[in-house]
Amino acid sequence: MSRFTVRTADQLPTLLQAYRKEAGLTQTEVALRLGVTQQSYSALERNADTVGAARLLKLLHILGVELALNKPSSPHHPSKDVSDAGSGADKPVW
Repeated sequence: MSRFTVRTADQLPTLLQAYRKEAGLTQTEVALRLGVTQQSYSALERNADTVGAARLLKLLHILGVELALNKPSSPHHPSKDVSDAGSGADKPVW
C-alpha cells in the first residue's frame, strides 16, 4: 500500500493492521516500541478511532507511514446546507 485516503475513523483499524503486517511487525513488536503491552496494543489497533493524535503519530512512525493532509480541489461539505452560504463560507466546517 502506498497511498490511501482516510475519510472515516472506522477505516483506521483495518489500515493499521495492514500497514503493520506490511512492515513485517507483530503486535508484540509494535507494542514494545510504543511502550505498552501486547494486549494494550491489540485494543488500540481494534479501537483506533479512540487513539489520541500523539500516540497515532508515533504508531504511524513505527509502521513507516507518514500522515499527509491535503485539501481537495473541490471540497465536499456534506454537513453544509444552502443557508450557511453567507455565514463565513471561507471558514472550515468542523
